[in-house]
Amino acid sequence: MVRRRDFAVDIALDVAPGDTVAVMGRSGAGKSTLLGALAGLVPLDGGEIVLDGRVLDRAPRVRTAPMHRGIVLLGQDARLFPHLSARENVAFGPRAAGVPASLARSSADEWLARVGLPGAGDRRHAQLSGGEQQRVAVARALAAEPRVVLLDEPLVALDAVTASEIRAMLRECLAGVTSVAVTHDAVDAAALADRLVIVERGRVTQEGSVREVLSAPTTEVAAKIAGLERLVGVARAGGWEGAGMRLESTDAASRALVGSDGVALAAVFRASDLRLGEGFPAIVSHLEPTPSGVRVVTDRGAAEVAPGEAAGLGAGDAVRVSVAPDRVRFVAAP
Repeated sequence: MVRRRDFAVDIALDVAPGDTVAVMGRSGAGKSTLLGALAGLVPLDGGEIVLDGRVLDRAPRVRTAPMHRGIVLLGQDARLFPHLSARENVAFGPRAAGVPASLARSSADEWLARVGLPGAGDRRHAQLSGGEQQRVAVARALAAEPRVVLLDEPLVALDAVTASEIRAMLRECLAGVTSVAVTHDAVDAAALADRLVIVERGRVTQEGSVREVLSAPTTEVAAKIAGLERLVGVARAGGWEGAGMRLESTDAASRALVGSDGVALAAVFRASDLRLGEGFPAIVSHLEPTPSGVRVVTDRGAAEVAPGEAAGLGAGDAVRVSVAPDRVRFVAAP
């Protein structure tokens, strides 16, 4: 546990050896504080950190220095040593651990090849693109043979094509390596992680397999991360009622949840599945452009439509909305 000015970051995280756990949440929720505590950069105010049965930290008396944890932190900035070549950057960790220079350099060249930079050992920081620097940073982190790798949004500063390439490289290189990955991108979570943890104001609000959390978010934050609309209501007469709407679902698990009237449930669906033109009355809040059309935000959820369908609409306009039963799911609403 780490006390912050407005709330405490108190997160119970259990990562099995060789697994990757993704941690997601709004900015300021405590994700980077979690990584800082694991890395030994942020002292604990309570609780403990245990790795492979060894207590690294236990407030207030036990505290292991960052360099003695066997944990590496890979962030948005590659932080390469500018005066060293790519090879020497990667060889730095093993050499510091006592590995002979020739063996460390040979291993560094192997790691550079594994991250997609064969023959780049002599190049320095200024001769590498942003994506190449991040590849070297990954090789440097893994060449040190850490017991745990911490990822703090390492792809956020990269263009989409480069991020996609490095994401695939990370997935391959991290196979079997115990990792905790903080990200704002659900694509990263789905590509890299076995489990997903949602953090809100320093607390875990949902955790499970990546597919489970993204398909059935239990909070508004989790729904936004999953790219889903979420409306809270109750089970009523075999369906869901809330926000001035009544919805039904063909999903078997959803149908089981609406068996008892009055149970608090959330209806979740994709904005692309909310239809305009018929159904329940709604009021337009505002319009947002999207890569493929327009997002019409209403008090009954948001609908992603073609530009022509949104022509003439504006804030305060009355519309009608509907969601087909095969496009909506119901989940428990805490």
